Amino acid sequence: MKNKNDNETNNFDVIVVGAGHAGIEASLAAARMGLNAAVITINLDNIGQMSCNPAIGGLAKGHLVREVDALGGEMGKAIDKTGIQFRTLNTKKGPAVRSSRAQADMFKYKTYMKTVLESAENLTIIQSMVDSLIVKNGKAAGVVLWTGENLYSSAVILTTGTFLRGLVHIGLFNYNAGRAGDFASNNLSLSLLENGLELGRLKTGTTPRLDGRTIDFYELEEQKGEEDFIPFSIADKNITNEISCYITYTNKNTHNIILNDLDKSPLYCGVIKGVGPRYCPSIEDKVVRFKDKERHQIFLERESLDSVEYYPNGLSTSLPLETQLKFLRTIKGLEKVKIMRPGYAIEYDYVLSDQLKHSLETKKIDGLFLAGQINGTSGYEEAAAQGIIAGINAVMKIRGENSLMLRRDEAYIGVLIDDLIMLGTSEPYRMFTSRAEYRLLLREDNADFRLCEYGKSIGLLDEERYSVYNYRLAQFNELTGFLKTYENGKYYSLLKRPDFSIDNNIMPEFRKEIDKFDRDIVNRAQLFIKYEGYISRQKEEIGRLKKFEDVKLDGDIDFNVIPGLSLEVVEKLNKIRPGTIAEAGRISGITPAAVSILLMKCRN
Repeated sequence: MKNKNDNETNNFDVIVVGAGHAGIEASLAAARMGLNAAVITINLDNIGQMSCNPAIGGLAKGHLVREVDALGGEMGKAIDKTGIQFRTLNTKKGPAVRSSRAQADMFKYKTYMKTVLESAENLTIIQSMVDSLIVKNGKAAGVVLWTGENLYSSAVILTTGTFLRGLVHIGLFNYNAGRAGDFASNNLSLSLLENGLELGRLKTGTTPRLDGRTIDFYELEEQKGEEDFIPFSIADKNITNEISCYITYTNKNTHNIILNDLDKSPLYCGVIKGVGPRYCPSIEDKVVRFKDKERHQIFLERESLDSVEYYPNGLSTSLPLETQLKFLRTIKGLEKVKIMRPGYAIEYDYVLSDQLKHSLETKKIDGLFLAGQINGTSGYEEAAAQGIIAGINAVMKIRGENSLMLRRDEAYIGVLIDDLIMLGTSEPYRMFTSRAEYRLLLREDNADFRLCEYGKSIGLLDEERYSVYNYRLAQFNELTGFLKTYENGKYYSLLKRPDFSIDNNIMPEFRKEIDKFDRDIVNRAQLFIKYEGYISRQKEEIGRLKKFEDVKLDGDIDFNVIPGLSLEVVEKLNKIRPGTIAEAGRISGITPAAVSILLMKCRN
């Protein structure tokens, strides 16, 4: 499948630009599916770098990690091997919103990922910077490196993170960088603009890194890991909790120092033009927006077992270094703290996501795929989810096969991609369980049941993971079948009650039968039985709405000549070009009346 060229070393099936969390999954997917792939990164030592927090998972993000694993991705395996504290969040809430999170040894995590990439067959790793795309007749045909070499391919996947015209801000001082310590990629943005893609500007940030030797942990609340945590990857059986994290809080003195120095904040002086993340605001934003709140919670998380650096989760800031140190020392346990690295904000270019297809291929350039922060998202997990889909679909495109496009009722990955394309985003997009209409179907515990068959069918899920999935599925079916028949289904009926579980009032002979099954399968079966009625109703609703998913819109349809559509609706339909009636209905601003008109047009 290689392009014909005199220099074979410059020819690949797929070129991936960037080796962060999206680029890792994209390049591994392409290589593991048998194509000749290359991944290009500015610094080989920063493959899999955790630029912000040293953690994987979290609310709704844990769902994405397990889905990536079920498709055959690497992130779940990496965090299981390099995590140093594992916990389940929202345990007191319903099963749909419970999420897994792990603190990582960030040095070991990126070493693990670098080793995986280096060991992958069919994958070439290149340290360089990409200056521009090679586009021929509207099709991506390769890239031009900053050293002048041309690399050719049948598909290109851009996973550039915050590097496109990246600008770091610390107080009123700023400099060009993709993140602290790395070059920015300035020319690639111009190449995208020249090829007709519309760009926007976003902002994100990170916290100062603290010297753990100067923190008084004895004054703080300790939070330990969870011993019976279920690993992220279906192929793993055990994890190790090695550390605790510690909780402290800001106070009125902290807030007053921040408010008094807002004139030194690039965010509040108008220096930063990009839009920041609403759901992960800087400490400046928190203090200004929530003036009545007396304190904000801070989690002190160790970045590595081989380092004394601590990440104060919740204290993202771009204030001057002097101000950062001043407000930090008002916080309990941090009275004598020293800063090892300052917090900073970073502005960067992104591609407006309504210019994508659901396969993550751009509409304007054939064979060009985008994944990660370049699409306006935030977070390692959102990036990895897009990366594996872009990698899979680049391969399918080259093979002439149908793309893998997960529906909203099948995966959080489907929700993520559909939101980006149908709704667009003007601020960094973050996944939440509330974004999914069918979240009871999309629980963490059943990600393998939902997606492993997809991973196997496309040739990405290896035999070890697939056999574990089959074993768990067989156990689940055996256990639910047993519960339906044991004592005429007595316990099956009892489990539907909210106050009853298998751990309550169980006879010894029944317990003996239950103990034959893995604990996570027992929990999964209990959840299924308890919420079976709700799950059935959601599936019925999906069935009713699916008829709109099946009503296709002609790709050449001229929305301008359809009577009854407003100018705004026509403009949005022409820009996004939905493929079905259901997709049209999810576009922001498309009214039910407009959907009815389109439906009548399709039926005529």
